[in-house]
Amino acid sequence: MTPNGGAADPLLQVEEIHTHYGKSHILHGVSLNVGRGEVVGLLGRNGVGKSTTLKAIAGIVHPSAGRVLFEGRSITNLPAHRLARLGIGYVPEDRRIFPLLTVTENLRTGLDRHGVTTARKKELLDKSYGYFPVLAERRNQFGGTLSGGEQQMLAIARAMMLEPKIILLDEPTEGLMPRMVSQIRDIIGVLHRDGVAVLLVEQNVPLTLDAGQRIYIIEKGVVRHHAPAADLRADDAPIHRYMGV
Repeated sequence: MTPNGGAADPLLQVEEIHTHYGKSHILHGVSLNVGRGEVVGLLGRNGVGKSTTLKAIAGIVHPSAGRVLFEGRSITNLPAHRLARLGIGYVPEDRRIFPLLTVTENLRTGLDRHGVTTARKKELLDKSYGYFPVLAERRNQFGGTLSGGEQQMLAIARAMMLEPKIILLDEPTEGLMPRMVSQIRDIIGVLHRDGVAVLLVEQNVPLTLDAGQRIYIIEKGVVRHHAPAADLRADDAPIHRYMGV
């Protein structure tokens, strides 16, 4: 870690960003970073700015102050489609799959980009179906007919089609059955082993502490605590203090 507690080799750096929705000041100088291939958790109660932080990184919300850097380059205020090309995958809380497209058609939307050969597209599809066997079984099924957990897997798999360097995951286990939660945890582990960084926003504290290497806790639009996940597993007082759990 660097002296300020961040990653030694930051892939993503968020520096003192502020955001507003109209007159409402949501983020008050949020700073964090994610190293290459690192899984970092962002914890906090509902409505404290976690999702807004991801949206600011993903180009959905534009910071009113501060900056976001990716591989050392400022990407602040770049549009979302440009960020996707740079290697930033984003899986929103509402998943945003295409309900009237089949599973395969949904995945192919992530393959429609310059320079991806037909052979490479097949490799990526096969790899995704290997990670998510249930999607392989349902490849010809419409996205809107999948269960909530299956739709979440499809959203993550579609982001993986972009071959991202980092995936921003917003509440991936919300409303899922325990079996599906376990499968989402497994796929976060697969991404980590494949060298894909993950910035994970979650309400599921045990999963976040298990999956992440470092944790930020945010309260009222401010990062209040930052520590290695192992430290918080040994002493969860900051989690009780800021999340009341």
